[in-house]
Amino acid sequence: MTEERFTGKVVVITGAGSGIGAATAHRFAREHATVIAIGRAIKKLRHVVGAAPAGSTVIAHPADVSDEASIGALINAVAQDHGRIDVLVNGAAVAAAGTVTDTDSDTWHKVLSVGLDGVFYTSRAALPHLCAASGAIVNIGSVAGLGGDWGMAAYNTAKGGLVNLTNAMALDHAKDGVRVNAVHPTLTATEMTTSIRGNDLLMTAFRQRIPMRRPAEPSEVADVIAFLASRDARFVNGAHIPVDGGLSASSGQPGMFQ
Repeated sequence: MTEERFTGKVVVITGAGSGIGAATAHRFAREHATVIAIGRAIKKLRHVVGAAPAGSTVIAHPADVSDEASIGALINAVAQDHGRIDVLVNGAAVAAAGTVTDTDSDTWHKVLSVGLDGVFYTSRAALPHLCAASGAIVNIGSVAGLGGDWGMAAYNTAKGGLVNLTNAMALDHAKDGVRVNAVHPTLTATEMTTSIRGNDLLMTAFRQRIPMRRPAEPSEVADVIAFLASRDARFVNGAHIPVDGGLSASSGQPGMFQ
């Protein structure tokens, strides 16, 4: 039987043009939400709309979450047009490789402006509407925010900051009826990870580290996001759920007796 937990609800998703964001848009659409898909590339958003489940409502809105005035105006316009906002999924992010010594300032600021400032701007604009609806925020983090990676200083910083921003919002806004949680995927089969997944040596290393021996599928992350946003998780607040096939269960040491 098709679930319909989000009938009559308005769900705003940033970073919805591809990958986990697109899968999340389709996941909520299947449960009859009105989905507002936000991303920078209108061509990608139109593809997401075109691939949405038959009879569902997915509306594309191109925007840059790092533009404070623009995203604030868009969120308020969505609330005015649809009468409410029930769920915000903060999924917009930019990844860039580099250590502190070889990451230039423009790259540093770009990664943080999208992955951290954008979450702040979008959440701040949405919170009055979420409070009115006793809604929920789900932040899409990463295992890269729960621990460090070699050569990913800016991305680790953005995702690490997202972890404690999630905690702070969960504490501050629970009294207003808004729950705030986060999911933290490992390597996921998205456009962003194409080059990694095409590298046999890297994929061998990932399969050795991930107990389930494969990357996540975007839909598998989207399912957890939908759970956290639903009434099924109505007493879950400030939670950080790794969607990592068991990666974070490891001590980090290699298998010694396998």
